[in-house]
Amino acid sequence: MTNQEILILGGKGKTGRRVAAQLDARKVPYRLASRSSAQRFDWYDESTWSPTIAGAETAYLAPPVGPTGLAQAGRFVQQAADEGLRRIVLLSGRGVGSPGREFAVYEGQLGLEHAVQASGADWTIIQPAWFAQGFSEDFFRYDVLAGEIRLSAGDGGEAWIDTNDVGDVMAAALLSEAYTGATYALSGPRTLTMDEVAAELTVAAGRPIKYVDLDPEQHVAEIINQGLPREDAEAVRDLFAVIRNHRSEYVSNGVQEILGRPPRDFTDWARETAATGVWQPS
Repeated sequence: MTNQEILILGGKGKTGRRVAAQLDARKVPYRLASRSSAQRFDWYDESTWSPTIAGAETAYLAPPVGPTGLAQAGRFVQQAADEGLRRIVLLSGRGVGSPGREFAVYEGQLGLEHAVQASGADWTIIQPAWFAQGFSEDFFRYDVLAGEIRLSAGDGGEAWIDTNDVGDVMAAALLSEAYTGATYALSGPRTLTMDEVAAELTVAAGRPIKYVDLDPEQHVAEIINQGLPREDAEAVRDLFAVIRNHRSEYVSNGVQEILGRPPRDFTDWARETAATGVWQPS
């Protein structure tokens, strides 16, 4: 679609790293922007915005967590479009804006989607389910290592998706105008409750792993103890409330629509991830 550098905001996160790898494989130039990259970018330091935007026409945007961060991202989007950004591919969340799935946690994400759509830039919005890699690359990894996944998801199910599938979809959307003006929901091929996730990880890791269903406020307290600010901890709690209230027990076909193949199954992901040793105590 373009020979110009693609701007990746959040390039060191779970999805950004995978988008960068896909662009590397295709020899497409890109520029990473984060607080620790050569191109310093901070959602909360607006003096970093214009230097980051300069010269970019297409951007991948993985916004921060929490209402304040999402509001900042909305302001950034409009400034970027005003300063010449022509196309935005946005990472959002599955269920945002869907009839019958309104939760307060989605308000900030929906506001950001609206900001992208109203910015004047071309746009594509990708709404994935929860990432399977949360259990191998995030706070949940330490739960798996401890043998207890401690979350407030109740007995609700989620169609967990391999983040590599998300990266493949994002790269396709960045490199083709065929997806302009559309929103795609992504998920894995089936739903699993947290008890079923724990059973899958038990088999993959070769040792017992159980799910401990937390009271939502206890969940917030434990997340804060792990180092997240209260606002972000409450946002995570509210996202799990979607699962807890059985609002995420469905499968979405965006991976098939964009890539022409089915998404990867959680069992296959867990088995191959276990082989890397990520869940072996040090």
